[in-house]
Amino acid sequence: MKLFTIDKNGKLIPYKEHDFKDSKREEDLEVLLENNPEYFFEGSKVLIIGRQVTTNLNTSIDLLGIDKSGNTVVVELKRGKTPRETVAQLLEYASFIENLDYSQLNEIYQDYSGEESSLEDYHQQYFQSESDESVSFNKSTRLIIVAQEVSKEIRQTALFLRKKGIDIYCMEFKYFETTSGEKIISSDFVVGEEEFKRQKVQSASLPKVDEKQFLSSLDKNGLEVFQQIFEFAKQNSLMFRWGSKGFSLNLELDTGFVSLFFGYPPDSVFKQSIYAGIELITKKVNDPEDIVEFFRERLENLGYFIKAGSTLKWVIDKAYSEDKVKQFLDIIGKVISKIKERGLK
Repeated sequence: MKLFTIDKNGKLIPYKEHDFKDSKREEDLEVLLENNPEYFFEGSKVLIIGRQVTTNLNTSIDLLGIDKSGNTVVVELKRGKTPRETVAQLLEYASFIENLDYSQLNEIYQDYSGEESSLEDYHQQYFQSESDESVSFNKSTRLIIVAQEVSKEIRQTALFLRKKGIDIYCMEFKYFETTSGEKIISSDFVVGEEEFKRQKVQSASLPKVDEKQFLSSLDKNGLEVFQQIFEFAKQNSLMFRWGSKGFSLNLELDTGFVSLFFGYPPDSVFKQSIYAGIELITKKVNDPEDIVEFFRERLENLGYFIKAGSTLKWVIDKAYSEDKVKQFLDIIGKVISKIKERGLK
């Protein structure tokens, strides 16, 4: 494939194609695709939940994702031409992924993201699913080979596997640079979905935020709520764990810690909100049933928490009085007391 720009005189000026492996490492390709998950399939995003995921055979999956239906997506990246063993490697990864249950996928996601929110809740927000829409995770697996050149042997083998019911795709990309330094990537599915292209792919990394960055990202309504929460957390010696967007607020005991709730800024998929840590309290606290029932019932009675998957959320999209925030924090205080009485598993 050749790409051209058109100058003011109507002349075609070719972009110079580069060999990606000459100037970029394989990790650069991982980062590029990791931060542009819409690159894989036209009209459907992929939620990346892991990078360099270690298998039971001590090999590493380049990228692991989940689609809207909850199916896993395994991506194998090659900067240059695909070697003959690429398909075998991908099938080996698929045999490992097929046996993972939701809790294992959730653990991979949490390790990767640095967040303690559940994969189920994040998946719901990422794909903007209805709160009562149930998703069955890992019922099937998509396999994708991404390379600058997919060899004819790999194409032939992949086509054979597709005919046998294996959901496998091969995508070739071309890497161009202009004289001014502009970078362009074009792509084509050579096995699988046809005539699919993406250009001008850019990437950005998302490091973990801190309190200052988090507060600066809030609007006026969020700032008034979270400042009161942060003061409460410090007065009660609660522990913050920061992720790439938001935080979890945790009660730390001698035997470990448990997340009480999660806070997110306006630019996250959760919007400016607070999510109750009901799932983690259920998993980590001894005999948690009545604590969870108390927590859920009291939050529902506040009137501004709504159902969100397996938990409840408070979307802070308007002004809330200091008394409203205090009512929420009073509930958190009582939940803390109950957890201290029961202890952690």
